[in-house]
Amino acid sequence: MRITRALSASLLMLGLAVAPAAADSSPTPAASASADGDAPTQAGTSFRTATEVEQGQTATASGSTGDYLYWSFPADAGQRPTVQATVKLPETHAAQTWQIDVYDGLRRRQSCQYGAQTRTAAADTPSVALACTLRTVRAWSETWANDPLPGTYYVRLTAVGLTTADLGLPVSAELRVDSKDIGGSAAVDGSLAEPLVPGIAVKSETEKDGSEDSSAVLSAIEPEDGWSSGWWSDRWVWTAIGGALAALAGVGGYALTRGSGRPSRVPPGA
Repeated sequence: MRITRALSASLLMLGLAVAPAAADSSPTPAASASADGDAPTQAGTSFRTATEVEQGQTATASGSTGDYLYWSFPADAGQRPTVQATVKLPETHAAQTWQIDVYDGLRRRQSCQYGAQTRTAAADTPSVALACTLRTVRAWSETWANDPLPGTYYVRLTAVGLTTADLGLPVSAELRVDSKDIGGSAAVDGSLAEPLVPGIAVKSETEKDGSEDSSAVLSAIEPEDGWSSGWWSDRWVWTAIGGALAALAGVGGYALTRGSGRPSRVPPGA
């Protein structure tokens, strides 16, 4: 009876551990899409004037060939952002090469895990599409590493290797950023004190001093649930399942090695 009760308790623990995983099995988007009317219709010309874009929005902008177009977006730990850009070219033009670059909050250029980061449009091609999927954003990293970290990311779109005749031709661009939540497989032991967003260092100093005067302009966008909102991951669920399985293994081993009970008091052969 004691073994039966122990097994029942262990199975109950296993059921409770699996329940959160089943409840959270439905996929949820990394960021909710905003209405198209709220999407930006212009782009910045530098890092400081980059237009802020929320994940799930489709931003548009008009410019000229040879211009640098800048946008910024937030990315939190555990996300794998994908930046997609489409450039509509003039009806008549020579061959053009367009490139999209992504920089983190420290303005370090981040490499694309996959995607067509640079593409050449043949003469008179109506449009060109670019894409860049970054590595998974880490909650913490070594100072010498170039890993993506939580904070503001900058996108720069421009044409390279233009002919003189194509300089200044009107173009229009569309930009969209989406993320995939990688989950506990990307979790690390550690986190940043603050996300890498513009003005966060000045804000921290202002809070310590207690003064309200500050000229820093903080980024106005952040993940839907706030920064470092992904502290909960399936890593906790698998840890609980592993603990429940270890308890079951211990009960099973005890049941196998315990024997049939106390030895008989009657001496053998009596």
